[in-house]
Amino acid sequence: MSARVLVVYRESAEVQPYARAMESVGAEPVLEEARSGLTIGSCRGLLLTGGGDVDPALYGEIASPETEPPDPERDAVEAALIDEALARDLPLLGICRGMQLLNVHLGGSLVQHLPTAGRHVRRTSDRSLPAHRVVIEPGSMLASIAHQGTWGVNSRHHQAVARLASGLKVCASDPEDGTVEAIELPARRYVLAVQWHPENQASNDPEQRNLFESFAAAL
Repeated sequence: MSARVLVVYRESAEVQPYARAMESVGAEPVLEEARSGLTIGSCRGLLLTGGGDVDPALYGEIASPETEPPDPERDAVEAALIDEALARDLPLLGICRGMQLLNVHLGGSLVQHLPTAGRHVRRTSDRSLPAHRVVIEPGSMLASIAHQGTWGVNSRHHQAVARLASGLKVCASDPEDGTVEAIELPARRYVLAVQWHPENQASNDPEQRNLFESFAAAL
């Protein structure tokens, strides 16, 4: 029987690539829209997907003009799911917004609008196309997955990690502007989050498929 993983989303039109990526590595995605009372339950892992900006009030800031309107329900639901995953030491994979919320919920903050946003907001008809490379930190869990020092990644974000939450470790960054591109939590068995969208790359990029294979293997 395939291991079940909870995949939380807000936009139904955007969730299928995540589901296909998990199915391709032998896991069973359980798709649930963010709603009050949602729990991981019998699922064996948590996948936090991309989406709108995290409410700046959660890290003590007033929204900048470029920041999207908040979604307090989603922020609260996913924060509770993070707590459940950490308490149960269940594998957690965060993607884009998922990475940002993980950092904020654990006490970090965000850059609300990157000075180099043009480098990171690369919207093309083919979402699998890499936009830039990231440098992977030697000795990190991500390095053990990648087996190489750099990855070519796509990019669709205008915000990024500013203050890193206590306990988290940066495991990849943009070599040109220093933007944090991946973080992990060494104190747990498998907590990894990336700023790019590997779900769009996994079908034709073995490197990004490795990311989902490692997550599925930990379930």
